Amino acid sequence: MIKTTTVCSAAGFALLLLFTACSESGGENPPAGEQTAGPISPEAELPPDHPPLSQTQEQLIAPVDPTAGTGASGLAWDVPKNWIAETPANSMRRAQYRVPGPDTDARSAGECVVFYFGPGQGGDAMSNAVRWANQFIQPDGSPSAERLVTEKVEVAGIPVLKAEVTGTYQSGSPMMGGSGELLPDYMLLGAVAEGADANWFFKLTGPRATVEANRAAFESMLESLRPGG
Repeated sequence: MIKTTTVCSAAGFALLLLFTACSESGGENPPAGEQTAGPISPEAELPPDHPPLSQTQEQLIAPVDPTAGTGASGLAWDVPKNWIAETPANSMRRAQYRVPGPDTDARSAGECVVFYFGPGQGGDAMSNAVRWANQFIQPDGSPSAERLVTEKVEVAGIPVLKAEVTGTYQSGSPMMGGSGELLPDYMLLGAVAEGADANWFFKLTGPRATVEANRAAFESMLESLRPGG
């Protein structure tokens, strides 16, 4: 936990009164609808499913340039037939799919998300795989990174790191599309594909039975990866 201590002096109090007066007069406030941001701690602001980055708040909250990750620098893939495309929950998701479970109960469904953060962003493949593993809790309290299974493959000349882990899933911040719950007996199948200008991140999570049932579909999607999306 990061603690911030603020010390207020007489001079500081005077400055605060001056700032308040300016704000009330409108002289120092940005126009309506305009946002400003400064450097922040990435560790404090990143959602649980975001790779570690070191950049400014503007870069973290701004959508990825729509021209980035397309054409020669993009990737394309085939979506499994029974997966349902959804509107991405936030700007860091390039694609999002609902993965049906073995029954009609919505809680049995899984989710597959594709992340792309722009040229040069996102971090290396193994660091992200370990980060994903650390979103899980093991029943015996052992580090989930020790249960992480990885495999390096190549698809159409594209290096891909595949990752797999099970346990109790910490689903992340509700603001970033997660439920904020602890979800037991969950599974992750992930992959980091090396694009021309940045890595692409494929992350399938859901109840273990659902993810296992869709293992072949996920593998088929990875096998269909190709340049030029």
